[in-house]
Amino acid sequence: MAGNKRTEIKLTAYDDLFETDQSREEAKLSKIRDIPISQIDEFPDHPFKVLMDEDMEQLIDSIKRSGVMTPATVRLKEDGRYELISGHRRKKACELAGLETLKCEVKELTRDEAIIVMVESNLQRTTILPSEKAFAYKMRLEAMNRQGKRTDLTCSPVGNKLQGVKSSDELAEKVGESKNQIFRYIRLTELVPEILQMVDDRQIAFRPAVEISYLTEEQQYTLLEAMSYNDATPSLAQAIKMKKFNQDGKLTNEVIQSIMEEEKPNQKEKPAFRDERITKLIPKSVPRGQEADFVVKALEFYNRHLQRNKAHER
Repeated sequence: MAGNKRTEIKLTAYDDLFETDQSREEAKLSKIRDIPISQIDEFPDHPFKVLMDEDMEQLIDSIKRSGVMTPATVRLKEDGRYELISGHRRKKACELAGLETLKCEVKELTRDEAIIVMVESNLQRTTILPSEKAFAYKMRLEAMNRQGKRTDLTCSPVGNKLQGVKSSDELAEKVGESKNQIFRYIRLTELVPEILQMVDDRQIAFRPAVEISYLTEEQQYTLLEAMSYNDATPSLAQAIKMKKFNQDGKLTNEVIQSIMEEEKPNQKEKPAFRDERITKLIPKSVPRGQEADFVVKALEFYNRHLQRNKAHER
């Protein structure tokens, strides 16, 4: 009979009913654990370099004294191993400090979500090389574009998908750079490794490097030879000229050499020192053209140190 039809009532589970803020917080903390470093894999194509510099030495000392204060971020892979998303410097420092585990927060992220988190966390660094920005922006923009084609990421853990907003506009707003500047950086990924390294070393200025990126790989290596022969790097005007010749199909080896032989007042880029033993000791923060002043001051300081030691020995 219709009057005897039973209505099913769903009751809240006991654990859910009496769950407290404290228990929720404890559940969240359970995802922070010490994971054997041997089970943690590097992030594929990670664009940021781990440098063995003074900051790394300080980080190693800090970890030896107090351990890892801020957990690294990892995600669990299908094979049961972990993939490092942020914390590459902390992982290296732990290895050098002789530790076997790394304190990590385990997050459930898709490949594209992991890329976005990885880039965001590393862009907080105080010093970022042009090549690092170039590949980071490229990876993140590609990931955001792929997310835009999906329908299940509207409420993803890395932010809502904005309807009607291009990925490049969203990225520009997040990183605080114009769209054009972001695309200029991404153009650097088209440079051959040797020229890209010169950009990182500030031997080639940013804007000329962007124009050079439009040359073919073969043309870029020809340009490298011309730079070495003329002991000079291209100005922005020369780089634009080569790009225009290339677009017109007229950029031959002879044209590249001819352009690089042009007189450029105040633009001859001659290194202050050729000896690598000296150049590797000069911090990258020293402006180009002031290397000699830096070395002179360092020698003056060292001479004063010798004189003080000599005075104490008397």
